[in-house]
Amino acid sequence: MKNETIPRVYDVLARAFAQEEVKTCFALLGDANMNWAERLAQAGCRMIYVRHEHCALAAAMAYARKQGDVGVATVTCGPGVTQLITALPAAVRAHLPVVVFAGEAPLKSGWYNQEIDQAPLITATGAAYHRLHMVERMPVAVRDAFLQARRERRPVVIGIPFDLQARPWEGRPDLPTPSRALLPRVSPMPPHPDDVARAAKLVAGAQRIVVLAGLGAAEAGAADACRALADKTGGLLSTTLPARGLFHDDPFCLGISGSFTPEVGLEYLAQADLVVAVGCSLAYHAGGGGQLWPKAQMLQIDVDPVAVSQGQEVARHHLRADARLGVDALTAALPAREKKWRSDAMAARMRDSSPDSHVVEIEPGLLDPREVVEALEKALPQEWEMVNSGGHSSWFFGQMPSRAWERFMTIREFGAIGNGISFAMGVAAARPDRTTVLFDGDGSLMMHVQELETIRRHGMNVLVVVMNDGAYGSELHKLRAEGMPEDGSVFGYCDFAGIARGFGLAGATFTSLHELPQRVAEFAASGGAAVWDFHVSAKVMSPTMRRAHPQRAGEKKA
Repeated sequence: MKNETIPRVYDVLARAFAQEEVKTCFALLGDANMNWAERLAQAGCRMIYVRHEHCALAAAMAYARKQGDVGVATVTCGPGVTQLITALPAAVRAHLPVVVFAGEAPLKSGWYNQEIDQAPLITATGAAYHRLHMVERMPVAVRDAFLQARRERRPVVIGIPFDLQARPWEGRPDLPTPSRALLPRVSPMPPHPDDVARAAKLVAGAQRIVVLAGLGAAEAGAADACRALADKTGGLLSTTLPARGLFHDDPFCLGISGSFTPEVGLEYLAQADLVVAVGCSLAYHAGGGGQLWPKAQMLQIDVDPVAVSQGQEVARHHLRADARLGVDALTAALPAREKKWRSDAMAARMRDSSPDSHVVEIEPGLLDPREVVEALEKALPQEWEMVNSGGHSSWFFGQMPSRAWERFMTIREFGAIGNGISFAMGVAAARPDRTTVLFDGDGSLMMHVQELETIRRHGMNVLVVVMNDGAYGSELHKLRAEGMPEDGSVFGYCDFAGIARGFGLAGATFTSLHELPQRVAEFAASGGAAVWDFHVSAKVMSPTMRRAHPQRAGEKKA
C-alpha cells in the first residue's frame, strides 16, 4: 500500500489547476490522466465525464465562450489525444482560450502501445503543445499554459508522461503566482485623432451606410455605440454570425451579414456604398471580400486591422482602436446629416418579410424547416439559452431575429458538423440555472449521439431540437445540383425519439406544429432533458445553397 502522506506529482498538478480557478473540467479518463483528474475533483472542481474525447474539448470550447474565461478538458495519451484533432482547429480559429491536460506515454518504457509523437499533431492545428518533462518546473509550466491561453486566446495542450505524474513530489511546497495575477492590465485602445478625421471624411461622403458588428464589438460593449453611428448617418445595422442578435431589438437591423443573410438583407447590402466593420475579422463567409456589397467601400475599426483576410482583399480604410472607443470618436466627429436611406417603410419590410420566400411544395407528413423555425421562434422562452450547430439546417435555425446575442451561440469556424451536442453541454454547464436548447441536424447529432447519456447522467437541462431530413442535407443538395446519384447522402428518417428514450430521456416526434406551444409549456414546467425530432422535407434548400450550387441546366428537379 502506498504511503498517501507523501504527495505525488499529480497532487501538485491538481493544486496548480485549482489555483487557476478551474471550476469545471470536461473529462474522459484513462491511464495517463485519471489520478490527476480524481485529485482535481477532490479539490472541488466539478467534473463532467463525457463519452468521447472530442466532446470533452468541444464542450470546453463552448464553456469558454459562454464564461469569457479559460475552458478546461482532459484526455489520456495516444488515442485520447488524436480524438481532439477536429475540434482544435475550430478552437484556434474562434480564438477560444482552452487548456487541455493530456497524458503522455511513460518515459520509462522502451515500448508502449499508446505512444505517439503528440506535439506535431497538436501544433498542426494551430494550437500550442507543452511537453512537461521536468518535474520540478511543472507547476510553473501549468501556470504558463494558462497565461498563454488567456493572452493569445487559443488552446494549449499540456503533455505529461504518466510515470512522472506518479512520482513523489520533492519540489517546493508553494505554488507560483497564478496567471490571472500576471496578465497585463491594459485600458482599451483609443483612436488617433488623424485616423478619426480621415474616417469621418470617408463616412461623410457616403449615402448608404451599413454598420457591421462582429464578436469584437460585442465583447467590447460597442453595441450602443454602433446603434448611435447608424442612427446619426441614417444607415442600417448588421452583424456577423458569431455576433448575431446583438441588435435583435433594433428596427433597422437587416440581420446577419454573410452566408446567413435573409432575403431583404441581401437587397439592402447590395445597395450600400460604405460598410463600417466594427470588431470583425472580415471572414470570407461574412462577405468580407465585398461579395455582398459590390458598390461599397469598407472602413474597419479594430485593434488589429487588416487589408487581406482569408485570401481576399478586404478593407482599404482603417481606424485602429477599441471597438467602442473608435465608434464613439467617429460618431462625435460627424456633423448632423439628413437621413436619406433608412425609413419606417424599410424597417417594416425588414420586420415583416420572410427570410426566404422561395416556394417549395412539401410532401404530406413532412414539415417545411422554415415553418419549424418560425414556430420555435414564437414558442420558446426568451430567457432560454440557444445553441446553433453546423450543417445545412443551421441556416434555418439562424433565422430567429428576436433572440439576443447573449442567449444564442454559434461556433462553426472549421466547418465541421457533429459539435452541437458538445457545445450544448458546455453552455448547460456554464448556465446550469437555465434551459439550453440545441438546434441540430440529424446527421450532425448522430455523430455524437452517445452524449445524450452524459446529459442525463449529469442532470443537464437540455432540449435537443433535431431538423431531421433523413440525409446529410448539404451533400444531398450539392449532389442534386450536379445531377449525381444521392445514395451516399440519404439515410432515411431514424427514430430520434426512440433513441432518446433508450438513453433515459424524453423523446417526441413532430410531423405537425399544432401541439408545439403546449409541448414547450410542458417542458418548461418539468425541466430535465428531451429530444424533439422534427421530420422536415429534404426538398427545401437554403438560399445560400441555392446560390452556391444552382441546378445545372437540363437537370431534372428532385
